[in-house]
Amino acid sequence: MITLKTPEQIERMKKAGQLVAECHKAMAPMIQPGVTTLEIDAFMERFIRERGGIPMTIGYKGYPFATCASVNDVIAHGFPNRTPLKEGDIVTIDTVAQLDGWAADSAWTYAVGRISKQAEKLMRVTRECLELGIRQAVVGNRIGDVMSVIQNHAESNGFSVVRDLLGHGIGREIHEEPSFPHIGKPGKGFRLKEGMVLTIEPMINEGTYHMLIDADGWTARTVDGKLSAQYEHTVAITEDGPVVLTDQG
Repeated sequence: MITLKTPEQIERMKKAGQLVAECHKAMAPMIQPGVTTLEIDAFMERFIRERGGIPMTIGYKGYPFATCASVNDVIAHGFPNRTPLKEGDIVTIDTVAQLDGWAADSAWTYAVGRISKQAEKLMRVTRECLELGIRQAVVGNRIGDVMSVIQNHAESNGFSVVRDLLGHGIGREIHEEPSFPHIGKPGKGFRLKEGMVLTIEPMINEGTYHMLIDADGWTARTVDGKLSAQYEHTVAITEDGPVVLTDQG
């Protein structure tokens, strides 16, 4: 069942969203060659806890970290580790924080030093996909209206959209109804209603959209070893249009 949020509840979620946004902004300067994703994870956990938040991914279905750290061909759910990032890598850092009982979720892809032109294009197009999708997240549209613009923009630039990992509702819990892929057709799927709060989080691959899961049961990576990028915001559907609760300003 889809749980609609009141304006007051959305304001509470916005506080959690701003904590997540501030965490990303504070962490971003760390993204340099030589830093490890385990160091990034420790920083973000500490940042969230010191401000009264709870890193919600720790213990979620057994997941052990405060962040997902997905490097290069890892699409999502990568485990932070002690391998130093190197010049030319791209890394997606994804975290969920709970504040006063409400959750917010945001992922961002970062360049490590100087990266290739193709990696730059992938990151730019993926962020554009997110922005284009958010513009369609208005009362009365269907989810297919949102996702079709994402799919069309990615594919028109020669990239593919991951099918098997989904956007979702969010509120008291990390994952609430509904769940949905980031592909679709205009006029199809559930209708957007005032009070819905959703994650819009396109995962865009340089090559094929097919993926595999590592032996750890979590790490999703491209089957062809090519790059993947992701940008994610928590978005509230309101009568005044979409409100990005995790906006970094």
